[in-house]
Amino acid sequence: MTAYAERAAEELSELKASLEREHAAFKAQGLALNMARGKPSKAQLDLSMPLLETLTTLEACTALDGTDARNYGVLDGLPEAKALMATMLDDQPENVIVFGNASLNVMYDTVARCWMFGTLGSAPWCSLDRVAWICPTPGYDRHFGVTEAFGIEMIPVPMTEDGPDMDEVERIAASDAAVKGIWCVPKYSNPGGVTYSDEVVRRLASMTCAAADFRIFWDNAYGMHHLFEAADEQDHLLDIARACAEAGNPDRCFKFASTSKVTFPGAGISAMAASPANIAEVKRCMGAQTIGHDKLNQLRHVRFLRDAEGLAEHMRKHAAILRPKFQLVVRKLEEGLAGVGECAWSNPRGGYFVSFDAPEGTAARAVELAKEAGVTMTGAGATYPYGRDPRDSNIRIAPSLPPLEELDQAMDVFVCCVKLAYVEKLLR
Repeated sequence: MTAYAERAAEELSELKASLEREHAAFKAQGLALNMARGKPSKAQLDLSMPLLETLTTLEACTALDGTDARNYGVLDGLPEAKALMATMLDDQPENVIVFGNASLNVMYDTVARCWMFGTLGSAPWCSLDRVAWICPTPGYDRHFGVTEAFGIEMIPVPMTEDGPDMDEVERIAASDAAVKGIWCVPKYSNPGGVTYSDEVVRRLASMTCAAADFRIFWDNAYGMHHLFEAADEQDHLLDIARACAEAGNPDRCFKFASTSKVTFPGAGISAMAASPANIAEVKRCMGAQTIGHDKLNQLRHVRFLRDAEGLAEHMRKHAAILRPKFQLVVRKLEEGLAGVGECAWSNPRGGYFVSFDAPEGTAARAVELAKEAGVTMTGAGATYPYGRDPRDSNIRIAPSLPPLEELDQAMDVFVCCVKLAYVEKLLR
């Protein structure tokens, strides 16, 4: 097939008319399909329904240490809940605090503590003339929303197949004391599905930082979300905390995880792991904020997931549902866009997204056309700070929510819209 950019104007005009007819036919179907957010499907949510039946007696509400989970107390989480979340965080239970249902909430609060009080003796960030943050792109829009809410200047750094461009990250961190942190989704990244290489992890841990209070926000949201069962088909991630300790920077990182896409997004548990000094400081601040989080929910999760093997077993059930969806998306892109030119996409081994790069200058138009045809996508530009993709190219595809047959329809619409947006551009 001749690439679109190499075709004559007359041929492109004919192609445009054909694609417009195809698009009109989709519009006439009155579709209402959604690939906008990485939400678990109903079938995935159903996997965790037995969790709700784990606390049926008074005795079941008692933790291993005798704590009555119905009452006040236990600021940092029940011991068995800390042990469970430590397996997700690749850390020791004593370095873990268990929170409520949303790790995003924990990340926001962690930025807020540094903003209001500083960290480990540093000046409160709110007292500084300027605060900046490194943002690997394409990245997670809700991360960018947190730093934007505090008025923190966001500095985009491109992602590579091994993680963020470390030459650029090191240059920025070493040259500017106003740069206080970096967002990282280190395993099966959002949206690209990239897992950071050992070299990238070690360079983040050991790099020179102009700010002594530089912090790595290590959001390992997809650490357990493999699409395949065989170990050689799964990505493996070096632990940032160990790397930081070995580099002599034990306080540099905060690690975050949750069960949001493991059990119920609206009723899970989240956790943070950090150095003993950081954990002690966080607990001191938390003492004025709360008496403790939902211990009954912590017990539900412990009784349902049990331990690392129970968690892995449960995640294999998720993978069995998700894997055909990701395979469908990649197949539709390969079949529908082969030979078009200027299109690229990820083929991840885990996580929740496929990252799609449309021909430059066409992403917003493709998303607009898809919306007209009844398919809601993540907004073009969302994967960049301030919602501004300088190439107007990246689109995050979220295959998890629709049933397989609806996803099939949605991808047909998407492929048509990508082609039409590109032909429109070439004819301008």
